[in-house]
Amino acid sequence: MKFGSYRVRALGASEVQLRPVVTEINIMSLNDLLAAHAVVPALKARNKKQVLQELAARGAEVSGSSEREIFETLLQRERLGSTGIGRGVAIPHGKLPKLDHLVGLFARLEKPIDFDSLDGEPVDLIFLLLAPEGAGADHLKALARIARVLRDDKIAEQLRAARDEQALRALLTERAAAA
Repeated sequence: MKFGSYRVRALGASEVQLRPVVTEINIMSLNDLLAAHAVVPALKARNKKQVLQELAARGAEVSGSSEREIFETLLQRERLGSTGIGRGVAIPHGKLPKLDHLVGLFARLEKPIDFDSLDGEPVDLIFLLLAPEGAGADHLKALARIARVLRDDKIAEQLRAARDEQALRALLTERAAAA
């Protein structure tokens, strides 16, 4: 439950924990989401589960959250329905209780894999989004922004052609600002 600008969380019979409630996060560009070293130019994975494991490990590095917690959150979200949105793009995402800001990570797969996408096409462009539990509408706004950028055919083509972290980051942050 919310109490002022804090969330009260019961820990036990007589223990409570107060955490700040995340209210508004202004997302102007993907640069605001991408942490340093959060772009993977050629991720090797054979299947969806392996991709999620790799993303969870790298997400843990950039967010400070537990790899296992991230992986379980991503698996739970995928059980609700695939985050493969079509055109070779997937946006796995989830909310974590100990996170205090939105965190993004982009990976271009070395080889496309089956991701149970809406259009049945294999996926090779993936943007992981991790959000605080209280992110609410900001989480949805960030997802919409990511989808708008990655579904732009011209940007997606350039992302597929880029081979290094700097080029990918530039495409995601500079070119995508106009999308």
